[in-house]
Amino acid sequence: MRRAVPLRCLPLALALLGGCAVGPDYAAAPPTRAPAAWSTPETAATKAPRLAEWWTLLGDSTLDALIAEAVSGNLDVAAAQARLRAARASYVQAGGALWPSLEAGTGVTRSRTAPAQAAGRSATGNLYRAGFDASWEIDLFGGSARALEAAGYGVDAAEADLRATLLTLIGDVATNSVDARGYALRIALARRIAQSQRETADLTRARAGVGSASALDASRADAQVAATEAEIPVLEAARAGAVHRLGILLGREPGALGPRLAGEAALPTLSADPPRAAPAEVLANRPDVASAERALAQATARVGVAAAARYPRISLTGSVATYATEFGDLGRNSSIGWSFGPSLTVPIFQGGALQAAQRLAEAERDQAFVAFRAAVLTALEDVENASVALNQERIRRARLAEQVGHARDAARLARLLYDNGASAFLDVLDAERTLFAAEQSLLASDVAVASDYVALAKALGGGWEQPVGAGEPLVQDGYTGPRLR
Repeated sequence: MRRAVPLRCLPLALALLGGCAVGPDYAAAPPTRAPAAWSTPETAATKAPRLAEWWTLLGDSTLDALIAEAVSGNLDVAAAQARLRAARASYVQAGGALWPSLEAGTGVTRSRTAPAQAAGRSATGNLYRAGFDASWEIDLFGGSARALEAAGYGVDAAEADLRATLLTLIGDVATNSVDARGYALRIALARRIAQSQRETADLTRARAGVGSASALDASRADAQVAATEAEIPVLEAARAGAVHRLGILLGREPGALGPRLAGEAALPTLSADPPRAAPAEVLANRPDVASAERALAQATARVGVAAAARYPRISLTGSVATYATEFGDLGRNSSIGWSFGPSLTVPIFQGGALQAAQRLAEAERDQAFVAFRAAVLTALEDVENASVALNQERIRRARLAEQVGHARDAARLARLLYDNGASAFLDVLDAERTLFAAEQSLLASDVAVASDYVALAKALGGGWEQPVGAGEPLVQDGYTGPRLR
């Protein structure tokens, strides 16, 4: 007769067959509490954003080429690709713990048996062994499954980190390219102004020679020329720094782009309004937010790993081996032995280490949760700040353009009045100094408008949309098999 299995044993039987899980389950990202609309009118979402390859809206082929080269050569991108390969390898490694392990081995043992006191000679001989050993730790409480889950979230986080690295890289290339061009234009302006001031100084000195101007006016004119020319080395150094940074961003030496970017070039033209999006859309597009969310999921799964370590573990081990006194007899005249059996390991006392490990994992999960919330708030702040900055800089640029127009009229009138003897030469110098400062400020504002456009595009999460992948190992090893040292 069959004996019925008691009903109270059914949960244990199901656990043994299918396993169970401990620790928290991560179902979805926590609520982001994104506002329905932006707090400032400048950030109002007017249409669906075009985030893919936003820099092409600038209509700048040189910038397009620089970004393409940076994506393929940047060292930060290569490091992010290596981290992605490492995360994928860790995922495969974690999955291996769910499967049995099988090993084959062979060996020889030489032994000597001492004879009994009344027996004959001692016996010396060899014993050869060949066989297989297998082991499998049953994932009874889901510790290995949780580790695999955490590794999978790690792969997702590494992919998001790669996208975030590309977004930052593209923004840095665009910003430094704009800066380099802006400095080149300001250098050219300073040289033109200095040349004009030099001509004025020469004319004033000639007038002083015939008595129609004073030596004081000539000295003041020479001083203004020197002050304007003193601006040029500062601008040259700043431009060189931007060009050097571009070289590094492209994965090349600092001076590699010097000849290529020599001379003047117009600033990128903003042919379209900056892309706008609703707050929820922005959070969905930001790779840093996605990375923080995946890191939170990974930390949650690791709590389960630490919790499972506090429960019993069941392992199955087995072996099959053949023995012979001669090596050639292993497959023929040999004895075969096998063993199989389970083992149970129960953590009884570990000095509180296992409980502390779970508390540590829970604290790290809390840190990841705070980091996720911070990433959400930072993303919203970036968009608000960049949008306000862009719109306000455009307003400032319009006022500076008016100032330049008035300063040009003032410089022309001051020159005319001085030539007619109706004003002092100091008025001419003041008017020219004001005009130079206004034109410099207008150029700096043009650079700021383009830089703020780049900052807004970065804040909205726009970036490289073409496949990049995890790349290939950068260090190619030679033969790594067995060899003499």
